[in-house]
Amino acid sequence: MPLRRHFVSIAALLVASTASAQVSLTPKTESKPAAAKSERSKAAPKAKSSSSATQTKSAFPNPPVDNPNADLAYGAFQQGSYITALKLATQRAGEKNDPKSMTLIGEIYANGFGVKQDDAKAAEWYKRAADMGDREAMFGLAMLKIAGRGVPQQREEAAKLLAASAKLGKAAAAYNLGLLYLEGQVFPQDLKRAAELFKQAADAGNPEAQYALATFYKEGRGVEKNLTEAARLLRAAAMVDNLDAEVEYAIALFNGTGTPRDVPTALAVLNRAARQGSPIAQNRLARVLVFGQGTAVNKIEGFRWHLTAKTAGASDPELDALYQQQTPDDRKKSEDLAKKWFGTK
Repeated sequence: MPLRRHFVSIAALLVASTASAQVSLTPKTESKPAAAKSERSKAAPKAKSSSSATQTKSAFPNPPVDNPNADLAYGAFQQGSYITALKLATQRAGEKNDPKSMTLIGEIYANGFGVKQDDAKAAEWYKRAADMGDREAMFGLAMLKIAGRGVPQQREEAAKLLAASAKLGKAAAAYNLGLLYLEGQVFPQDLKRAAELFKQAADAGNPEAQYALATFYKEGRGVEKNLTEAARLLRAAAMVDNLDAEVEYAIALFNGTGTPRDVPTALAVLNRAARQGSPIAQNRLARVLVFGQGTAVNKIEGFRWHLTAKTAGASDPELDALYQQQTPDDRKKSEDLAKKWFGTK
């Protein structure tokens, strides 16, 4: 199970419309939906308030392989023995001046793993390791500086750290730096440069970057429009459970946009995204089932998803009207299924 850092990521500043891919599945009467979310929500992001908090993958994804003691500390960390990990890492940092151990200490304090969360201590340990050239520490410190956690908010300094970390191969740093170029506040907006950074991160397997770059190819922003490449990247991100990518990829498959039309697979992916809590996927799945688009009509199940999506803010006046035309008994069946989904009676 991946570890999560409770940082406000740069991606929390950005919001994306998924409407451009929604052709056959988009109700005519609805407004374009927006999906926010990483280091993680994404599509063709536009500037947004930094008040939205998201969680990101740990900055310490792989154990350092060059020293046994650090491996022991990381192993304890992965097993949830955070106090032991902190003790071993602190010992190693003091005796060997080891930057990987310093980064691990910063990770523990930044997240409050087994100890009281202490952003100032986290920043201090990250800085010590970053000054010694550790790319994970550079990234961790950059994210603290962006959020103003434990240190004054210093977005320009954070950008420098992200650039240094990205240069050393940190995919998440390249992705977040790309978001800064897209945002156009720390730097003048540069879509071409953002696309280059997204590609660097996407090629390294970062699903958020794959999704962001896919939307660039889909819309021709920063790169030449290429629907085939967009679909390929959406598939790659969807394969590792990027929820927004799952929705977009399902719609691409359903419509045959940039990829051969495959309705059964599209519906399977859409169903998975709906069950993971995407209100957009829930709305699209509702329409598929109510209207029998590529599958058998199932209005009770379809309106169950409509009610679920509507509770999450994905309104659909057309489905509202059709729902009122159902018999009281059928409406109750859909309502009961929706209540079961939310764990209520």
